[in-house]
Amino acid sequence: MSTNFTGCGTALVTPFRRDQSLDEPTLRKLVRRQIEAGINFLVPCGTTGESPTLTRAEHLRVVEITVEEAKGRVPVLGGAGGYNTREVIELARELEHIGVDGILSVTPYYNKPTQEGLFEHYKAIAAAVHLPIVVYSVQGRTGVNVEPATLARLAQIENIVGVKEASGNIAQMANVIHEVPPNFAVLSGDDAVTIPLIALGGRGIISVVSNEIPAEMTQLAQAALRGDFDTARRLQQKYLPLMNVNFVESNPIPVKAAMAMMGLLEPVYRLPMCPPAPANLARIEKVLETAGLLGRVPVAG
Repeated sequence: MSTNFTGCGTALVTPFRRDQSLDEPTLRKLVRRQIEAGINFLVPCGTTGESPTLTRAEHLRVVEITVEEAKGRVPVLGGAGGYNTREVIELARELEHIGVDGILSVTPYYNKPTQEGLFEHYKAIAAAVHLPIVVYSVQGRTGVNVEPATLARLAQIENIVGVKEASGNIAQMANVIHEVPPNFAVLSGDDAVTIPLIALGGRGIISVVSNEIPAEMTQLAQAALRGDFDTARRLQQKYLPLMNVNFVESNPIPVKAAMAMMGLLEPVYRLPMCPPAPANLARIEKVLETAGLLGRVPVAG
């Protein structure tokens, strides 16, 4: 099963109104802004989208709006993960009905399955839908690592087509790329290591910073993919402080604060996410100012 999840995909934030409700008009503007900037694919309802605090109806609505606005121009990789395999399957089937192009499924968290449990979990999801599935391995958030040997087994399942590798371990990323088939998409889960991952044979990035700079992060990924590492490094050098400040507190707290400063959304979170500390707000603002990102005119409604 082929996949178009190559280059730069944005792990979209979910905008809320002051009353905590889903801000649908702003979401539509954000999706249009991404597409107009040349993004390669979109990822609604991941952790960056505060999916744990969305109701099922809101989750489906966010993905539905993303699909509607994309209009087939870019692939949509909808988030569907969790620690209850049956519930993940139900959600994946609903997203399939909406018309997503694939599923991004984070590893079960808290219950910490074994490697065999992870294999069986993803095997069951793959058997339940016809969509391409990208495994999301992020041990720092879930407490469980998908080991290279397990990914090699999963890659033998036809519709498991890639992994978002967010271990932060370059050696593990190299081992994953070594173990899986060439057509299996290994994507970075960390903006700052996009270049080394692609240099090792990876296919791109599922990005947080592209919420703020979709055109520039897409250019970085595409430059690295065509071997133009001079251009990729130049962009990395300019925007590395922004990539770093996005994690001065738990994601997506800083990126939503930055986007609010850029006039893109209201700085509203759902508990247990909360606004950043004043000192960190000042750091975020300084980085945006240095990068020339304050005062940009937001995309028209």
